[in-house]
Amino acid sequence: MLQFITWDPSPEIFRIGSIAAVRWYGLLFAISFFFGYLILQKIFKKEGVPIKLLDELTTYMILGTILGARLGHVFFYEPAWYIAHPIKILEIWEGGLASHGAAIGIICSLLIFSYVRKKPFLWVIDRIVIVVALSGFLIRMGNLMNSEIYGLPTSLPWGFLFVRSTTPEDGLLPRHPTQIYEGLSYLATFFLLWWYYYKKNGKPASGMLFGVFLVMIFGIRIIIEFIKEPQVGFERGLTLNMGQMLSIPFVIAGCIFIFLAMRRSRSAAL
Repeated sequence: MLQFITWDPSPEIFRIGSIAAVRWYGLLFAISFFFGYLILQKIFKKEGVPIKLLDELTTYMILGTILGARLGHVFFYEPAWYIAHPIKILEIWEGGLASHGAAIGIICSLLIFSYVRKKPFLWVIDRIVIVVALSGFLIRMGNLMNSEIYGLPTSLPWGFLFVRSTTPEDGLLPRHPTQIYEGLSYLATFFLLWWYYYKKNGKPASGMLFGVFLVMIFGIRIIIEFIKEPQVGFERGLTLNMGQMLSIPFVIAGCIFIFLAMRRSRSAAL
């Protein structure tokens, strides 16, 4: 009886000569922006907001996501190596994007957008997090296609044997497909936020969606990290790894936003 799943897909869709022209990760990353745009377009139309504003917001989002994710990896995980090899910071195609950095980059870009366009920050980010949760799912599927960010060895029947990435030093053993665990949790978060937005007829309490997003995404991340293989060497032996330590402030912030949103709702009902 099969006790594990052998996972050995190529991360490349096709090549042109010696260059990997299209990779699954890049395609899924691009698809996340495409579907995110369609969903936000529907939200903007529902609320009577000009679509022109969405086009500008998309530009801010793309820049904030890519710059934040890359710089997050550089400074959170391998600062010494990148300081010694600064040109490598630009070589994003070689991998190295951090979700916590992306979160910070998105927040910063939306703060700038809100200031420039005089739109309330909480209004903007409450709607953005709906599509960010969906993007998180697609990006984790990209990690799966890259055979990266996998979990610790497991004897469970759905363990994945990551043929391309598991080194002899680690042991060629079935491992937790933590990319799928995280991806499905992000997808569930997307459906919850989308449902709640429509349940409130497009008028959720300011900060509520943002707060729920932070608690769910980063709370789940803390739990899954316990069964995830360390991404960099210095994490080995730590009680909490870098991903968990970076997630804690986001969860606390989410709880605060939820509390304040509930208080605003009670005040408005009086």
